Amino acid sequence: MSTVDWFLSSSERGNQISKLPLWSDGNLVVPRVHGAAYFDRLVSAVEGLDAGDQLFFTDWRGDPDQLMRPDGPTVAELFSSAARRGVVVKGLMWRSHSDKMGYSQEESRHLGDEVEAAGGEVLLDQRVRRAGSHHQKLVVLRHVGRPHKDVAFAGGIDLCHGRRDDAEHRGDPQPIAMSEKYGRHPPWHDVQLELHGPVVGALDTTFRERWFDPTSLDSHDPIAWVRDKLSKADLSADPLPDQPPDPDACGPHAVQVRRTYPSIRPGYDFAPRGERSVARGYGKAIRRARRLIYLEDQYMWSTQVAKLFADALRDNPELHLVVVVPRFPDVDGRLALPPNQVGRAEAIALCQRAGRGRVHVFDVENHVGTPVYVHAKVCVVDDIWAGVGSDNFNRRSWTHDSELSCSILDSSVDERQPKDPAGDGDRARTFARDLRLTLWREHLDRAEDGSQDQDLLDPDSAVAAIVASADALDEWHRRGRAGSRPPGRLRPHRPEKLGRVTRLWAVPIYRMVYDPDGRSWRDKLHKRW
Repeated sequence: MSTVDWFLSSSERGNQISKLPLWSDGNLVVPRVHGAAYFDRLVSAVEGLDAGDQLFFTDWRGDPDQLMRPDGPTVAELFSSAARRGVVVKGLMWRSHSDKMGYSQEESRHLGDEVEAAGGEVLLDQRVRRAGSHHQKLVVLRHVGRPHKDVAFAGGIDLCHGRRDDAEHRGDPQPIAMSEKYGRHPPWHDVQLELHGPVVGALDTTFRERWFDPTSLDSHDPIAWVRDKLSKADLSADPLPDQPPDPDACGPHAVQVRRTYPSIRPGYDFAPRGERSVARGYGKAIRRARRLIYLEDQYMWSTQVAKLFADALRDNPELHLVVVVPRFPDVDGRLALPPNQVGRAEAIALCQRAGRGRVHVFDVENHVGTPVYVHAKVCVVDDIWAGVGSDNFNRRSWTHDSELSCSILDSSVDERQPKDPAGDGDRARTFARDLRLTLWREHLDRAEDGSQDQDLLDPDSAVAAIVASADALDEWHRRGRAGSRPPGRLRPHRPEKLGRVTRLWAVPIYRMVYDPDGRSWRDKLHKRW
């Protein structure tokens, strides 16, 4: 297997201005499934920082009082304590919209205030397109003189309420407001990556590019500019310490860091025409798929994105697409709900027409039947290539918001049969296969030690197993939950069917507001990512 067959080349990535390396070899990547596991590991890593070390983070939302462990510390306490020890703490939070609109502007501001009072610096960043957001979730920890301890965390998990859940999926004791269908403490499924090795330097560069961008933090929002001037908000980024050398190679994983930045005026200094390596990286991997694409995604609701899967399904008659999504949108209401529903229904229907029985879409519930909100953004192709990030499979994430994703190729060949499920000589790789199996063991209530994996290795038997489990649980519900509950947590997903009148107004709102297009008019015209 050649890395260039799966990763983007320099010309394919398309952003020649960025100093980001094309990819990094020799890394060690560890998936942290669920917020509780990620938060616990993050606390240990931050508490190991000493004076002069560096802590950089970006986030979509940050709640200062979010408990990282059941007995603390909170996010604000963890980062503030580091700053008081002399750690260089710098953060970029999306400025967000008002709490009155269901967003988190005040919480993000309060987190920044607490960290800055301890000696750190957190900036509210509104350098986005209209109705856009900074959606990257990244923490980078650098140890001066001890590069072997450097680590970064990137993926789908925000440092905020609602995320600290575990495999039991009883929800975070500090919930966020969601659809009442998810209960008082909405169960939450998510994935973050822990990364060691040279890729930490690439993720450090990702933070520094945004930090040093000379454009005013609120240049695209005149109302925010006035408010910040009146409140004397910090609008200028202080200098950062020099970037340390990349850590030495320490593992078998090649990692390509991919981003989304929209086409915007004034343009980003490091991406003047934007960047869409998230979209292009997924497109390249999906076109190589032969037997099995596995997705976990919050939305899966853009027909332009779904077309990539539909084309792959038509071109490869043995290819299966398995998708895990939330059962319901995170919002209720006559006006908010239909636009959330229409995009996914269209995308799934497009794939199903192309796949002819080879498209399998599920949602998740916990053992008491409460739906689990799937916030993970995971893609595994033929147990070879894996991608985990902040981006969803929709046009917004691929063109309009800022996003951050990592593609992983493992040099370790997986010795379990079938060794070459795709049949093209690339052979299954340990990281990608283990990631998929870790997620499927939970969803199917299989043993965590892998002793029940026999039918989950070959794509055909794996699909048969996951379909049978979901159908059995669905039948148990249909029979009124009579008898013992069958193992497993997946059920077949059934998109809501909307009436013609509802679609007349919901479709335009979905396309303009929920799933906007952040490409330049030239790229839109030529239909290129």
